[in-house]
Amino acid sequence: MDAILTALADPTRWRLVALLAERPRSVGVLARLAEARQPQTTKHLQALERAGIVTSQRSGQRRVYALRSEPLRALAAELGRFADAATGPDSTFDRYGLSLDAERFAATETHWADGRTFTFTRELAAEPEQVWRHLTETALLAEWWTPDDLRVGDMEFEPEPGGRIVQEYRDVEDTDGSGVVVGRAEGTVDEVVPFERLTYRLSPLLPDGGIAFTSNVEYTVRSTGEGTGLDVRYRITDSTVDSADFIAGIEIGFGQSLDKLATILGAEAGEAKTRTRTRSSK
Repeated sequence: MDAILTALADPTRWRLVALLAERPRSVGVLARLAEARQPQTTKHLQALERAGIVTSQRSGQRRVYALRSEPLRALAAELGRFADAATGPDSTFDRYGLSLDAERFAATETHWADGRTFTFTRELAAEPEQVWRHLTETALLAEWWTPDDLRVGDMEFEPEPGGRIVQEYRDVEDTDGSGVVVGRAEGTVDEVVPFERLTYRLSPLLPDGGIAFTSNVEYTVRSTGEGTGLDVRYRITDSTVDSADFIAGIEIGFGQSLDKLATILGAEAGEAKTRTRTRSSK
């Protein structure tokens, strides 16, 4: 693939490929149509042939070149895959950009976003007791309590009224902790009803140590018979003008975190079924 991209990077070669896409042509005709000298045209065609993009054969006194479709189709497929991932309907980068513009425009004074509420619901393949553990145990929280592009660098979570919460974020690829801390949030647990209800307040911190806003988060855990329903209510208070960038990412980022939780619990449920089948077969 690198050889193909290198060969196509030259504008003259790109023009020759376009001409050959119409029909096979001789070197002389290609030079004339490309408005180039024949020796240089020959060199460009040889480079394209080495890359596998064109093939040639001698016909009398002429050398005729033709385009090979296979490498171009492979390149198109690869580029199409990149395009689908980057600009598809679910592109989080584009969605965040639109949200960022809107929130920055709206953030003109203190308390500008107070009362804003987000709701999330997930159906989870686990019993309420297992879901509760993932909501309250620090080691399990650290596995999912970040959006896709971040990871937990440090965490404290005391699952009792008045309990302390600390979250420290790093880039997801900063696996050894050598990079900068991307963000930090601090808060307090308000209410704990085991296996049923959990509420807390959590404030992302600005670079100067002040709070950006406060999230008032309420989890409701309910048995569905086949698993667990998790309802989340996320309400904003104490919003500052500098909170726009944080608030713009709530719907996407918190949604990604809950999706990670669902994936983890689904994998655990699958492993449990496999173990049960294995024991039954013995």
